[in-house]
Amino acid sequence: MIIPKLIIHGGAGSLEGNISKKEDLRSSLIDICNSTYKILLQSNSYNAVLHGVSALESNKLFNAGTGSKLQDDGRIRMSAGIMDGQKNKFSGVINIQNVENPILVADRLQKEDHTIVAGDKATQLARDLGFPQYNPLIQKRWEEHIGNKKGNTGTVGVVALDSNGNISAGTSTGGIGGETPGRVSDSSTIAGNYANKFAGVSATGIGEQIVNTGAAVKIVTRVEDGLDLKISVDKTIDDAKMLNYKFGVISICHNGHICVDKTTDSIFYAWNNGKKTEVFKD
Repeated sequence: MIIPKLIIHGGAGSLEGNISKKEDLRSSLIDICNSTYKILLQSNSYNAVLHGVSALESNKLFNAGTGSKLQDDGRIRMSAGIMDGQKNKFSGVINIQNVENPILVADRLQKEDHTIVAGDKATQLARDLGFPQYNPLIQKRWEEHIGNKKGNTGTVGVVALDSNGNISAGTSTGGIGGETPGRVSDSSTIAGNYANKFAGVSATGIGEQIVNTGAAVKIVTRVEDGLDLKISVDKTIDDAKMLNYKFGVISICHNGHICVDKTTDSIFYAWNNGKKTEVFKD
């Protein structure tokens, strides 16, 4: 019998202005992890990932969906990707605007032939699919933009293994703040989010460096080639350290092993291994 496993993250690096809300972040991660694990037990890994990422996007403490950062031109553009490991199918939206949950739009693209849509066309597609107009801006993010406060990271992610051995992964981001309008992050690519029947990974950190490393797909490929999950993660993180890259990953393999590692100062995450939920800020 396979024991369902779940891990979620709320971003890497420093808490970027949320240090005073550390306990709120911790409480939110516990609540979201618990509610997501219930979905995992009742349904499957894909639906659990969809639920978990949506919940993180709807919580203004995290930089995804509501609470996303503003790009240099004062607009919020969000990106999200989800991968069903059983179907080996990735879908995503890039620089979508004015929706509450980018991951839900990415999910709808699982049913389409063209599974990744970007920019204004992604926003229009959301309208065509019935997603209502929504403003994700919060006062804190506007003040950061006015104060020209820029970051390096900002992502949420979920990886799940269900009782049938199926793995899924989802990642969503509100960007780094002050970036070039239209910048593409790793979250909506297989460098930052990948899953198949062997393993699943969600990355967080400096998006360009995650893309340069091909972090998520590289880890999963190493597991597929027969390496232990921890060794696969260690090798990828060692590659990043040699390049002085800053990112972290959460991962689960088909054997039920969970692994987290990073080159950043910290990564805020929670997991449920079938016994209890634990929260860490490594």
